[in-house]
Amino acid sequence: MPIFRPGEIKIAALLCAVLITALAPRIASATLGEPEITVQSDVAQLRASIKSSEDRVGYRVHEIQLPSGTLLREFVAPAGNVFAVAWNGPTQPNLRQALGKYFDALASAPKPKFVDHRHLQIQQGDLVVQGSGHMRAGFSGRAYLASAVPSGVNLGDLH
Repeated sequence: MPIFRPGEIKIAALLCAVLITALAPRIASATLGEPEITVQSDVAQLRASIKSSEDRVGYRVHEIQLPSGTLLREFVAPAGNVFAVAWNGPTQPNLRQALGKYFDALASAPKPKFVDHRHLQIQQGDLVVQGSGHMRAGFSGRAYLASAVPSGVNLGDLH
């Protein structure tokens, strides 16, 4: 009798990939919950480039191209704090830096909820982290502070 069922192996592999990329010392970006000024300082520190900055209804989006090829988006509320970050590309950003003080909440979260074999969702207090992907296919995800999302902002637009 096998110890693991095939679906459990895929889930374990995805969880390991997320944890490894979260704990690995890699390039990251502005910090969730911090002032917008961190966007500029992080771009310089990362040797990244701001691809675009766009004002939208109720928030501003900064797109940052990391040297790895990953595109990182930082969503800034009218009050000036980063309320969400999203990524898409061949590697994940360093979640320790991207989440800042919220990283410990992610690390101490109970076993993550898998929507299916490739999609992960963790909610720990105010922090919501969603991710998907695997090696060779790329990674995408987002993290946001539920109470900091400006009113009228559609969560579906935070990608």
